[in-house]
Amino acid sequence: MVELKPVILDGHTFMTVSVELPKTNLLVVSNDKGYIMCGALDVALLNEKLKDRHVIAGRAVGVKTIQQLIDAPLESVTFAAEELGIKKGMIGREALLRMV
Repeated sequence: MVELKPVILDGHTFMTVSVELPKTNLLVVSNDKGYIMCGALDVALLNEKLKDRHVIAGRAVGVKTIQQLIDAPLESVTFAAEELGIKKGMIGREALLRMV
């Protein structure tokens, strides 16, 4: 099952995507500037192979719901996210709000 829903954080609208997969879920919260995602996100790939795209993204691991993703500390972030002040350990909500 795939679910798309808006979520409002401090007056800013983000789109959430939840995809139920066998034995796991794919979770994303995004806007037109960047996104945070569950452990399926390969930050190393974005930083190394796709560095020229300047993808603003962060990854949280061990989350099972969109709310957990928003509330979780980020395990890793891209170089482009760091340029916005988004850091490893920052809560997802705070990172998203730096993307507005």
